[in-house]
Parts: sequence; structure tokens; C-alpha cells
Amino acid sequence: MQQGGKAEGRTGRRTILKAAGASLAVAGLGATATACGGGSGSGDGTVTIRYSWWGAEDRAERINKTIDLFEKKYPKIKVKTDFQPYTDFWKKFNTQASGGNPPDVFQNAIGFLRKYDAKNVLLDLGGQVKAGNLRMDGFRAGLEKFGEVDGKLLGVPVGSNSMALVIDKPVYARAGVKPEQGWTWDDFDEAMTRVRDRTGRAGDSGMYGVMYLYDLYLRQNGKAFFTEDGLGFTEADLTRWWTRAEKGVKSGLFADPKKVAQIKPKSALSAELAGSEFTWDNFTVRYTSEGKSEYGLAPLPTTDGRRTGQYLGSLMLSASKRTRHPEEVARFIDFMVHDPGVARIMGYDRGVPTTQAQYDAYTPTDPVDKAIAAYEESLVTAGVLEPITPHPNGADICEAAFLRIAEEMALGKRSVDDAVRQFFTESKTALAG
Repeated sequence: MQQGGKAEGRTGRRTILKAAGASLAVAGLGATATACGGGSGSGDGTVTIRYSWWGAEDRAERINKTIDLFEKKYPKIKVKTDFQPYTDFWKKFNTQASGGNPPDVFQNAIGFLRKYDAKNVLLDLGGQVKAGNLRMDGFRAGLEKFGEVDGKLLGVPVGSNSMALVIDKPVYARAGVKPEQGWTWDDFDEAMTRVRDRTGRAGDSGMYGVMYLYDLYLRQNGKAFFTEDGLGFTEADLTRWWTRAEKGVKSGLFADPKKVAQIKPKSALSAELAGSEFTWDNFTVRYTSEGKSEYGLAPLPTTDGRRTGQYLGSLMLSASKRTRHPEEVARFIDFMVHDPGVARIMGYDRGVPTTQAQYDAYTPTDPVDKAIAAYEESLVTAGVLEPITPHPNGADICEAAFLRIAEEMALGKRSVDDAVRQFFTESKTALAG
């Protein structure tokens, strides 16, 4: 599967990438062309906009159905679709953007906002909000602010998620472990020991490369992985984190990284190498489809018993600054985030719907979706959610480096000190722009 229009991708199995460190390095854009690009028009007033996203066949099937709804409401706006797997998407997007012909509207993530804004690729949708073509009211839990960077609206959230600890419920029950909101990292370490000693399984799949978990840990301690213009932590901070992870592997609290690598793309949790795994809440469906056990969502450990550092993350829709049809693009985005019918089709494929209207329109019947909804509701009720720190230009390169170097260290190819030095060296170059 490389790309497809509406006639393609009607069937297929669900393929979900592990969120922790899922972003991979994307080649930098070259010089930006000056010619306008994107979209087309016809003599009868009908316009065509191009919409691109990453995902698998099942997502394409759902999205194509939502486009059918949109075109019925707006018969003068036709939507040409294109999708690829995650890494292929960004390779193609870079080529298109470098040539001055990016898609009119596309799926995006926070790690790319400043990068492509600096490349003069993203449309500030604030003007379309003022013109009445795009509504930014009715969003849940402050998500309307998620795509704002430096006073510009560069993305609109379409689905929310948050980091969670996914557990093998029978394993945790046998170990006598019951995670509760406000448990600490010391409690977590004790729980890992119980799982190891009472079930013969590693407590967790490992914490080396889970960048977004490390971000939350830093936030619990008054820092963050990223500031607006760089890294928000020191080499000493990362050394402590990776040393802790290394000790966990050596003591059997975390799964053997070599065994984890051998069973990829299957997860260590569903392969019964570990009793739990940190990832995004909406990826719980992965374990249900891969494994034979019953899986649940547990709250994140804390430093002080209160602050989790959590925020609601989100996939977003962004628009090209070069689009010839900004009004039509804005109406398309508005429809995709507000129309109840879209929510009933998409379900939680891209996370929990971000607007209250869509959230209310889709009542999950699947146990996994119910658990995801309940988990996010618990975060709102507990009052633990905080604003996310905007990522700097180059954040995607840093994220890719974190994942790759952490894996090299886990497999014994680097020492902790060498891994830390290498990460900071590569990040310094990436963030220098």
C-alpha cells in the first residue's frame, strides 16, 4: 500500500504503529518554490482539493466514507485523497513541499508545526476562523489551543489521546498489583518486582525509547523534553533516566531488549514478554488484536503522588499556505471536526473525538473503546491535564534520534554515557536549524 484514492483501500486489517517514539527522521525541505500549488477548479465553479494522511487501509476506508458525507453537503467541493504508511507519507510530503505543491489539507502532528511553519508551508487558519468558515468552539478539554503556535492557528485537532500504562490484567491480578491514580514511581518499581517474582514475567516492556513518557516524567519535575526553542533537560537528567532503565533490564524488571527486537512488530506485552507497556491510550486496540489476554489502562506513576504531567495529544489537520482554495479547505476541516456523522464513521481510529458534538455522537460499544473513553474522562475528572509545550523546529529529528539511540543502547551497542552524548550532539545540530 503506497497511495490510494477513494476507490482504493476499502478493506484491510488494522495496522497500528506503537506511539512511543513513532515519529521518524524526515529529510529537511529544500528551497521553497514561489509558484502557487494545490487544488484545481472547473468552469461550473466546482473545485478539487487534495487531502493526504498517513495510516493503513482500514483508516482509508473510514476516511473515504467521511468524504462521501462531505461531498454530499458541499457538492461543489471534490476531495482527491492520498495516503501512505507513516514514513512514506513524510518522504512524499517533503518532496511535494520542496516543489511548491503540497496537498491542500493534510494530517499533521505537533512535532512538525514549527518545522513546516519555518519553511513557509503552513496556512494560518486564524483568518478562516474570523471569516466564519472554521469554528474553533465546542472542543473538549482545551484542545482548541493544541494547534496554536506563536499566535497562529497551524492545526486543528481531530482526535485526542494521552499516555497510559497498558497492563495485562490477569498478570497484574496474579501479582496482586492494582494501580491507582497518584501512585508513585517507587510504587511502580515495587509493582514491577511483584510481577517478576510472582508471575515469572518482566514487569514492563522497557522504558529506553519512550520519549513521550520521559517528557511526562520531566514535566512532573518542573521541566519538559522540549522548550519552544530547544531541549528542556540536561545530559545529567537523561543519564539518570537511561541508567534507571538499564538497571531495570539487568534486574529483570523490564523485558530483555534483544527478545523484544526479535518479536517485532508484535509488542512485548502481547507476546507475553512483559506485564505492561507505556503507550498512547488509543493504541490499546493493538494489544487486543495481537494478544490472547485481557488488557486494561492504568494511570501513570507520579513523582509527588499528584502531578502526572499529562496532556491530551492529538492528530491534527493542517492546510497548505499555497492552496488556491483556503475557504473550501477551511470548510472541509470544520466538517471533519464538528460533523456528528464523521464521528460515527471514524470512531476512535484517530483517538477520541475532540469536539463535544462528535464525542456525544459516537457511543462506543467495543470494550476497548469504552476503556479509552473512560480513561480520558478520568484524566479530566482528576484534573491532571496540563497544556502541552510547543515543539521547536527540529523536534521530529530529535525524536527520531531518541528512539534510534535508545534502541542501540538497549541492545548493548552503546553505553549510557555514549548514548547521551550522541543524542545531545545530534539534537544540537537538528535544533540549530
